[in-house]
Amino acid sequence: MKLTRRFAAAAALVALLTTPAQAADPWQQVGTDARSGVSGLASEGPGSDSALFVNDNKRSGQPRLSRVSYRDGALAVGRLTWSGAEPNDLEAVEAVPGAPGEYLALASRGIVYRIKVDGATATVVDYAPLPAIGPGDDYESFALVARDGRFAALWADRGDGPDRPATLYAAPLTFAAWGQPLFGAVTRRAYTSSYPQGDGTRHISDLAVTDSGRILAGSASDAGDDGPFDSAVSDIGQVSLSATGRVRVALAATPTLLGTFPGYKVEAVECLPGTGDALLGTDDENQGGYVRTAPYCA
Repeated sequence: MKLTRRFAAAAALVALLTTPAQAADPWQQVGTDARSGVSGLASEGPGSDSALFVNDNKRSGQPRLSRVSYRDGALAVGRLTWSGAEPNDLEAVEAVPGAPGEYLALASRGIVYRIKVDGATATVVDYAPLPAIGPGDDYESFALVARDGRFAALWADRGDGPDRPATLYAAPLTFAAWGQPLFGAVTRRAYTSSYPQGDGTRHISDLAVTDSGRILAGSASDAGDDGPFDSAVSDIGQVSLSATGRVRVALAATPTLLGTFPGYKVEAVECLPGTGDALLGTDDENQGGYVRTAPYCA
């Protein structure tokens, strides 16, 4: 099928990350240390050749947001200036539908930041806590669903090993006139990954939703700042948003394992508009961060 010009730039980014020369190991490095890993990804929109990624840093002045882009046949990475209240440990980022240049970024303890990106600067518009934060919850994922002008949000406590499954949350989403995210009634589902398993497993390390409503989840294991790491992406179920704004989540009895990635800790899964491909990102702690694509969103 011939791609329109609208999606040509995104297709070029996909092509760069899946060239035959890289088939044995298609990951490309975008960060070289623990401060520059990829904890969440958001495409900058249809026709864009770039995506934003959050860095899970905690100290003042450290990078919070970066951009990976396709330039002259190669990947380029640039750090963005963060203007406003500094978040602690950003783990996910998602574009706000219908609001070009605006994003929601989620910190691990449940604070959602609405930001406006203009060039190399990200400005905080507002921030608010997630609803229904559970005891010990640690969030690494956030995804948005848009249907006929209505929105819903999905996020998850990542879980921890065999004794703590992930908790997947879903709720309708609206916005106050000044930009603050407002959440409706919350539903919950427990989820345990089929791969990886064992101690240190984060059952949901990120979430993405395809155009048809399929829920994709990253899962990862982390033995420490030097690894070893292991991770996977699975199709775990379906989400729907009704004309009245009701959110329904149906998890699969047997999730479909789409791909495994020994040696890497996938913490970011993002469907690239118009391509059917997912852009994956890793936060491999002292080993930095990597990106690649995989055909998971068709």
